[in-house]
Amino acid sequence: MAWWGTFIGGTLGYVFGGPLGAIIGAALGGNFDRGIKMGDQFDAGNQERVQAAFFTTTFSVMGHVAKADGHVSPQEIASAKNIMTQMQLSAEQRKAAIKFFEQGKSADFPLQAVLHQFKKECHGRRNLIQMFIEIQIATALADGKVDASEKSILFTIGEILGFSRSHIEHLFNMENAADASASDRLTLDQAYEILGINKGSSESEVKKAYRRLMSQHHPDKLVAKGLPDEMIQLATEKTQEIRKAYDLIKKNL
Repeated sequence: MAWWGTFIGGTLGYVFGGPLGAIIGAALGGNFDRGIKMGDQFDAGNQERVQAAFFTTTFSVMGHVAKADGHVSPQEIASAKNIMTQMQLSAEQRKAAIKFFEQGKSADFPLQAVLHQFKKECHGRRNLIQMFIEIQIATALADGKVDASEKSILFTIGEILGFSRSHIEHLFNMENAADASASDRLTLDQAYEILGINKGSSESEVKKAYRRLMSQHHPDKLVAKGLPDEMIQLATEKTQEIRKAYDLIKKNL
């Protein structure tokens, strides 16, 4: 949680500038104003800076995606709150996350500018960026359906962040299958969806896919790349879903 102390002090709001700096400033108010007087201590790529960018972008874009179909459903609000609960946010962190979410819902939210800055702050850390996209997809699927406007925005998010349309479709399929895994309704077809391989894949192909996904979602590796410590539970759940899918496929090879 070291990044949060720096974040709430306002220093990172100053260092960012751009749309993320504006979002942080609007949420933190006086703290941000005091931070303007502080020096630039956090170079691009600094872990605390990346963690703050991830936190800010996650909840503001989450609000934007939720509002894409014209209204925010109770399920989408519950999904956002569930993520906050999983992260065990402090009262201050939760308050900031809600403010970011609310800013994302506004009609003039600068989605493309925010995403371009987020990508730059992440320094090409693809696994970290994919985790961000997976969180956004989970929010969109929270009410059991994905509106065309929501899907369009998620494709736009993927394109800006360097992910193809087919890759985003794959992540949608993975998230749908993961929901079944979480409720112990996982089928063999869904297990293959989670691993991203065909049903006729060989044992070595299955193992290779499993190891690749486990490496991509390894909580410690993601935190080292800039995932906020508070989000480690989300990454841990992903690895559990991947392991459950792998175990089911192994039993049926």
